[in-house]
Amino acid sequence: MDALSPADIEQLAARGISADEARRQLALLRQPPPYARVLRPATVGDGIHQLDAADEPRLLERYDRARRLGQILRFVPASGAASRMFKVLEAYRSGVRDDPTVAAAERLAAELDRFPFAAELRRAAGLDGGEAADPRRLIEALLGPGGLDYGRMPKGLVPFHRYTDHLRTAFEEHLVATLEQVRDGSGAARVHFTVSPEHEERFTALLDRRRLFFERRFEGRLEVAFSHQHPRTDTLAIDDDQLPVRREDGSLLLRPGGHGALIENLAALGTPVVLIRNIDNVLPDGRRGIARRWSGLLCGLLLELQDRVFDLTERLETAGAAAIGATRTFVDRWLGAGPPAGEDADRPESWLRLLRRPLRVCGMVRNEGQPGGGPFWVLDGLGRESCQIVEGSQIDPDSGAARRALAAATHFNPVDLACALVDRHRRPYRLEEFVDPATAFVSTKSFGGRSLRALERPGLWNGAMAYWNTVFVEVPAATFAPVKTVFDLLRDEHQEGGGR
Repeated sequence: MDALSPADIEQLAARGISADEARRQLALLRQPPPYARVLRPATVGDGIHQLDAADEPRLLERYDRARRLGQILRFVPASGAASRMFKVLEAYRSGVRDDPTVAAAERLAAELDRFPFAAELRRAAGLDGGEAADPRRLIEALLGPGGLDYGRMPKGLVPFHRYTDHLRTAFEEHLVATLEQVRDGSGAARVHFTVSPEHEERFTALLDRRRLFFERRFEGRLEVAFSHQHPRTDTLAIDDDQLPVRREDGSLLLRPGGHGALIENLAALGTPVVLIRNIDNVLPDGRRGIARRWSGLLCGLLLELQDRVFDLTERLETAGAAAIGATRTFVDRWLGAGPPAGEDADRPESWLRLLRRPLRVCGMVRNEGQPGGGPFWVLDGLGRESCQIVEGSQIDPDSGAARRALAAATHFNPVDLACALVDRHRRPYRLEEFVDPATAFVSTKSFGGRSLRALERPGLWNGAMAYWNTVFVEVPAATFAPVKTVFDLLRDEHQEGGGR
């Protein structure tokens, strides 16, 4: 059923989307991809590694050497809107008066002065000194266009921490972390943010105001770049009649394809090593040391494993079958998944195809009730058992085995990744070749009061990296401090440790 008109094809072409790609998306929307074939959770000793304290100095030295040479860049997906942080308060502002919204409104008023933006909010609400705050007035000043307007702001521009002489947004904390973590021997520290086009000017304006302040205080030179999800990664949606959803003018509704679209941005960086961390996962100065140390350890392990991969690749190319034994031992120890089903494991070419892939080392935190995907063994699209990061939306709710695996999970994904993006000849991998398109998923959304089904591209650290070589490492919970709701800013890790 091809519902695309010549005008549709012209509209798609203007965004770089071919008619064949559009038809592929429509087919996926009408016949959604299967759920992940989850076998069991990855656990310590079965897919998750624990680092030996005796190895840490060596790994940190390996990381530090690459840092000084300028081989490392930080990558921060920062397109997320702050609206989810204030969802329950926005519901109260819209007139919803149930137990959760009333409790949230009362808590905001009662604990106002503990929030980093308290002084700004008091001014916006017209409150003098320690005057008690009316919740309705406060929330309107917090979220409304006549006040701080945080409800329409990107999360990266919301103040997260209060210091003695300034406030810092999540974006600014990432600038500081970059100066501390990847500053090279010349003093340059590189970071790349993906942002929404409509908000880039606000990010760059804040950077212009604060760059010199941070460079002087943390002794380095910031090199900051921004990019957007490319329009060609946008996706279609269908309605209840399985037809493409259209706008009032008859044009196709095209939506951002989710953070999995950022695999293109990642591939364009042209750097050997990238450290990935979410925009809302930041710590203040006094608490950031542990996160910095563990990011260095993950990076050091990545580089050490990459050295070994390059050595084995060269041996397979020159010595052939004589190198298979050592390769198999390494793969069993670190990568878990061997050559794809049906390939001859006695042929060097099978192992070469396995090793010639991007490599990532992913930190995993013990599950203490935080939301987020987790590490699992799955049967992947190549017919292998492999370690993957799986989101709850990828797990079949009607599968007893999958639900049991989810219930038995011991760790979750805090998005703390070290990624190696070049081969042993320093050539960048074509990252699009390692995406599993079957891991796209369909979500239910609304548009103009109508229900629709929207296609989400394979997640950046899920299906978009499905065919990378993957290593999971346990990291301390203290490295992870996400801000999913505004009240997370009241947690100890965001209240303590400032002062610089």
